[in-house]
Amino acid sequence: MRFADAPSASVTVEIAASPEQVWAICTDLTRFGEWSPENRGGRWLDGASGPSLGARFEGIQEHPARGRWETVCAVTEFDAPRRFAWCLGEVGEPGATWSFSLAPSGSGTALTESVRMGPGPSGITDAIAAMPDKEERIIDRRLAEYHTGMTAVLEGIRAAAERRA
Repeated sequence: MRFADAPSASVTVEIAASPEQVWAICTDLTRFGEWSPENRGGRWLDGASGPSLGARFEGIQEHPARGRWETVCAVTEFDAPRRFAWCLGEVGEPGATWSFSLAPSGSGTALTESVRMGPGPSGITDAIAAMPDKEERIIDRRLAEYHTGMTAVLEGIRAAAERRA
């Protein structure tokens, strides 16, 4: 797969808690650092105190190969308690788009976290530019990291939500 193909990944977990309970946790930027191997948390910008359509936030990231950096993100979808999506970088040409989708499921909630790379530049485009002959391997490795990270985040959200339920 190539970057131009908009590679993506998603993970879903079943949580024994209501969508409203899960929503409160998965939209709390400050908690992501508790579970993610890469995200260290975030803070709302421009006077925002929580998620809303168009709200911007800064996310703090850390990766062994790249070090620590900040990203500015914008909320692109906000439909409580069903969907929360945000993009990194420019809204019209994001480096990546992330989302949480919630759906009632049995006595709880099916929570899916998804990511789609591109079409705009990101840290991975720098790696591809440095080693274009390894593009597919770079993308495969990054997608595997995303899958591992999303699984950890969703398991953390599940544990937090089920403690509350």
